[in-house]
Amino acid sequence: MGRIVTMGQIAIVVHGGAGPDSEFILKHIPEYEKGLSDAVEAGYSILKKGGSALDAVEAAIISLENNKYFNAGRGSAITAAGNVEMCASMMDGKEKKAGATAIINNIKNPISFAKELLKDGSLMYMGGAEATETAKDMGIKMEPDSYFITEHQWDAFEKERKKKGGQKKAYDKHTKRQHGTVGAVALDIDGNLAAGTSTGGTEYCQPGRIGDSSIIGVGTYADNKTAAVSCTGDGEFLITEVMAYNIAATVEHTGCTIQEAIDHVILVKNEDKTGDLGAIGIDSDGNIGVSFNSERMHRAWRTREDFGVKIYK
Repeated sequence: MGRIVTMGQIAIVVHGGAGPDSEFILKHIPEYEKGLSDAVEAGYSILKKGGSALDAVEAAIISLENNKYFNAGRGSAITAAGNVEMCASMMDGKEKKAGATAIINNIKNPISFAKELLKDGSLMYMGGAEATETAKDMGIKMEPDSYFITEHQWDAFEKERKKKGGQKKAYDKHTKRQHGTVGAVALDIDGNLAAGTSTGGTEYCQPGRIGDSSIIGVGTYADNKTAAVSCTGDGEFLITEVMAYNIAATVEHTGCTIQEAIDHVILVKNEDKTGDLGAIGIDSDGNIGVSFNSERMHRAWRTREDFGVKIYK
């Protein structure tokens, strides 16, 4: 049996994306709640045994990437070209090291590839076909194209294709579409923070589009001195606001809690934004924070004192 840690603060928060509600979500609330619970438990079980925040974040996100109900890994959105393009990133708050990947396919768990890039150190950010080949060389598990395409996402693709008349250059940031991201932030027994984010993109988006999830400081950020943050929502808005770093910097420069920082950046500083914005975070004192301006944000959290799963406000 592994060592069970009984002292010190440990915490983990996960999200399964912020965005508009849908009939599909309403029909599958129990499945989404179980998926969130399973993910947070996968990460917390590592923290409870004295494991690292990095390993906990990876385990939680792998659980979500393997779950067909979430838009990451298996269950990724399908582009206008009829394929899957995934992105992921991870950051270690202790050493301020990061790894990220964009526009990849066939990699079963993009977050594990991001973690390998973080550990490798010589390569931080890779994308496209060459990134997939590098992942193979690293021994990252692969799956065929069919593994990633679920019935739900294929139905969404067909619906959009008919609406767009089959055109492939179809991305329009002003069109309200289903989108999604998964992410996790964690604090381990040694006081180290980590964050990670993974996405299958936006339904029927233009091939080659890169959103926020793979960009350090935007979708993902971690610094032991301030906070670990994972963001979700409309990538174009998150990118221009450098959202994850913006939240951590608010903690640093004002001394506020992570909840106050996320609320301020999303609900006050960006109150005029028409896009969906959401974030989860943990600060260096072990406080957790969650905020969003959208109709829903799938999330779950676990500390020594508290556990919860929610989809709506």
